[in-house]
Amino acid sequence: MSVLVFLIPIALFLGVLALAAFLWALKDGQFDDPDGAAARILNDDDLTPAPKTPAKKDS
Repeated sequence: MSVLVFLIPIALFLGVLALAAFLWALKDGQFDDPDGAAARILNDDDLTPAPKTPAKKDS
């Protein structure tokens, strides 16, 4: 039972530390646009199309 005297404050401290890290990331704008980056990777606007070559016929 005496080990709980150490474990409970350590667990509370780690929980408060994780909450503080989450709130800091939230304030810093880390979670502002989670869908924008996922959709931006699908855009091919900056790529130029490949030149079209005539198809060769096999004889």
